[in-house]
Amino acid sequence: MSARAAGQLAFDLPLAPSFSRENFLVSPSNEAAWAQFDAWPNWPGRTLLLLGPTGAGKSHLGAIWAETARAKIVPAAALVTADLQELAQSPAILVEDADRGGVEKELFHLINLVTESGAYLAVTARLWPDSWGLQTKDLLSRLRRAPAVEIGEPDDGLVRAVLVKLFMDRQLQVEATVIEFLAARIERSLAAARSVVTLLDREALARGRAVTRPMASEVLKRLEDDH
Repeated sequence: MSARAAGQLAFDLPLAPSFSRENFLVSPSNEAAWAQFDAWPNWPGRTLLLLGPTGAGKSHLGAIWAETARAKIVPAAALVTADLQELAQSPAILVEDADRGGVEKELFHLINLVTESGAYLAVTARLWPDSWGLQTKDLLSRLRRAPAVEIGEPDDGLVRAVLVKLFMDRQLQVEATVIEFLAARIERSLAAARSVVTLLDREALARGRAVTRPMASEVLKRLEDDH
């Protein structure tokens, strides 16, 4: 029997991740970052760095802040072609993945412009600025002086809570033993949790059965073989 509500038509459509405030689950791994961004505009400065590993929730937290602050969200790589003068006139700006963009000149120029305009600037990255390989000393100095907050790799409690939430979003009833089984074995990232839930949803739909621990084991083995 399917775990979906009786009589519901099920379509195998991917669910885009929701970056709403309601869907951000606070845990010890992210509570310091949450508190800092939630305190806006009472920041220690107008520029704030958000640092943490891939899959920790930087984009989600940034999106929540961007909605509140009416910030424009810009991938760092897009700064190369962006009109920085116009961008700096926004009330707030979120630059994502600054350590991957290779845009030292543009980022330095933007920081100077927002200093003049008074805009708020949030910058996300995986690593601290000293590990970006920056050649522009003035940029490194600016980033070193900017307040920074870290968001950690999701802890066990957060991974379990996210799995439960993702299954509920798909109206799948899953036993606690399955949640524990998955939480102990998947990569510590929110993206990994979304991926495994999507695959299990498809598998349950194809078989017309509830998600079980043996099914979860099969899907994880398949993922492992694919890598």
